[in-house]
Amino acid sequence: MQEVILPDLCDAHPELVRVAEPVFSNFGGRLAFGGQIETIKCFEDNSLVAERVKEPGAGKVLVVDAGGSLRCGMFGDNLANEAAANQWAGVVVYGCVRDVDVLAEIDVGIQALAPHPLKSIKRGQGERDMVVHFAGLSFVPGQYLYADNNGLLVSPKALV
Repeated sequence: MQEVILPDLCDAHPELVRVAEPVFSNFGGRLAFGGQIETIKCFEDNSLVAERVKEPGAGKVLVVDAGGSLRCGMFGDNLANEAAANQWAGVVVYGCVRDVDVLAEIDVGIQALAPHPLKSIKRGQGERDMVVHFAGLSFVPGQYLYADNNGLLVSPKALV
């Protein structure tokens, strides 16, 4: 994939892009990333996230709607290593991440709300492949997400 630069994508495709509210920070070793959206909706339980990153990512972006919880880390170094090994372009967590110093060294894009050292519970609860809504946007499986230090946007079709 060519380099992702959000201001350039916004300028070139103003009719297609929808920009997220500026609530996310970069945590991964890949600061700019993009790809087709896959989704998980879960709350303080990352069981489905752990299952999904073990599957082939094929350059896609996993969007995790963790309900905006700031009470535990939903994605850490072990899951990031799995995501990188399975060719996920990136992971966006509407919640927290942990192991942030290690995440910065792993070749996968990661954006989330904040760091939190506590791990999540594991009860196997959540849903996959559904439209999720947060940060002023709807994230639709099969559409496209692009992210860099300027923010995050979605588009109904590929932009790069």
